[in-house]
Amino acid sequence: MDFDLQWLLLALPLSFGLGWLASRLDMRQWKRDIESSPRAYFKGLNLLLNEQQDKAIDAFIEAVQQDPGSSDLHFALGNLFRRRGEYERAVRVHQHLLARADLPTAERDRAQYALAQDFLKAGLFDRAEAAYRALEGSAFATDARMALLTLHERSRDWKAAIEVARQLEAVAAGSFAPRIAHYWCELALEAEARGATDDARTALEKARQAAPQSARPLVLAGLRAARGGAHDQALQTWLPLAAVAPGALSVIAGDFASSAVACGRGDEARTVLTELHQQGPTSDLLAALLGLDGDPASRRRLLLSHMKTQPGPGPVLRLLREPDGATLSADELQAVQASLAQTLRPLQRYRCAACGFEVQQYFWQCPGCQGWETFPARRLEDH
Repeated sequence: MDFDLQWLLLALPLSFGLGWLASRLDMRQWKRDIESSPRAYFKGLNLLLNEQQDKAIDAFIEAVQQDPGSSDLHFALGNLFRRRGEYERAVRVHQHLLARADLPTAERDRAQYALAQDFLKAGLFDRAEAAYRALEGSAFATDARMALLTLHERSRDWKAAIEVARQLEAVAAGSFAPRIAHYWCELALEAEARGATDDARTALEKARQAAPQSARPLVLAGLRAARGGAHDQALQTWLPLAAVAPGALSVIAGDFASSAVACGRGDEARTVLTELHQQGPTSDLLAALLGLDGDPASRRRLLLSHMKTQPGPGPVLRLLREPDGATLSADELQAVQASLAQTLRPLQRYRCAACGFEVQQYFWQCPGCQGWETFPARRLEDH
């Protein structure tokens, strides 16, 4: 059978025409897609940037109706609902996404993570935990574990928090040893409260094993020994804090001094606390040192030194309560004046009744909120 070239000549223009027509149809469809959904989307985005959230929600809903297959529009709408506190509507949006059979795995995981956030914000902790656990093995697994850790902390489920923290360490998400030590300390306090002394001791031991340099296990172990009358043991437990965590020793300076006096090691404790006070004076260290010093003249010198480095009302009151506190030397009077001036400085201000903006000079128009005559005529110290 011979091939007729005439048909070939007719088929080539026809094929070209059909191809051109198909491309035009595709272009028109593409233009319709560009002109419909993105226009509503960018309208909603513009309203959102202008803090018109109600109108932005309406624009995003319109965009979703025009393009129900767009997952990005659903995420934008769901996140906006969550920010607005409309958690039930946010849940519905993200559950609708999860119900779609054509949703890719990555988008499904994203919707699952957004749903978990909705439940967490709504205070539905059980459902949030289940939603986060469903993300195991996904790209959001680490973020989900971090959220679970916060969730367990809020619900004070310390054993579950320890498990999740160890899982995070196993995937190289950082060191959680200090936090694990805190969790064991919380378990120790709970055990102590219900009278389970053995469990409390075991929990503190595990806390020290988890983070040997952590201060809190040493603090709690020392307090536990002091309550049991083992003041020498308490002192030995606390002494390393002076090197590794001086701030923690400052917080329990009063207990440290009391245990030292009880076991006849007051001079040693005074030496340690004096060195810490010189490095960084605090009111707790000052109170502990005053309790260890029985010499009135030495106490006054200590108070004067403290007021010069750390002005405040506390040392002033302590000085005035000392024997012959009404009689002040020239140096003491100067230190008292400086302390009171430092203390009163934040109170010598006017505060705007509308926005809380504080100024030292009276303004008829608030520099913060631009309101007129919003400053009361009384300074804070006059209230």
